[in-house]
Amino acid sequence: MSQHARRAANRRTACKLVVTTCLMFGFGYALVPLYNVFCEVTGINGKTARVSAAAAAAVEVDESRLVTVEFVTNVNVDLPWDFRPLVNKVQVHPGAETQVEFEATNHAQYRVTGNAVPSVAPNAAARYFNKTECFCFTQQALGPLETRTMPVRFVVDPRLPADVKVLTLAYTFFESMPTSAAPAPGVLPPS
Repeated sequence: MSQHARRAANRRTACKLVVTTCLMFGFGYALVPLYNVFCEVTGINGKTARVSAAAAAAVEVDESRLVTVEFVTNVNVDLPWDFRPLVNKVQVHPGAETQVEFEATNHAQYRVTGNAVPSVAPNAAARYFNKTECFCFTQQALGPLETRTMPVRFVVDPRLPADVKVLTLAYTFFESMPTSAAPAPGVLPPS
């Protein structure tokens, strides 16, 4: 093989590698939104849907059955909060809009902002759990030693399979690093 042919082959290989790298980067970048859409459509990974209050009010209530909704809360180890439901479970008629409340307390001497990540179990039933209002839609900032009650409004879709009698709504709160103001060691927080 001549030197000219070898350079041409190297250029083709380099071009193929650059194109492959760009395609791989693009695919990786597109995976997150594609995964979120997939989870929302299928209910896999416990992702719940969000509906308007008007859409929730338009759902016909199935008074012939009750579904138990249990609440589980967790706080990431790095977040200086307590977080709990004010009730551990409720029984609802599918189609009826229901409100429950959760309480979060910041034990830090400084403002801390957190994000709640929800999930529903069993995973296959998540598509039938729709929230109209939830603190998980936005970041929650708590001042020093502040306690806040946060509502969640939801509707269990009447199309929930009849064999599902219990749903579990779980939240885990994580600290939102860019908005938290933890002081450096040995430095007092601003008053």
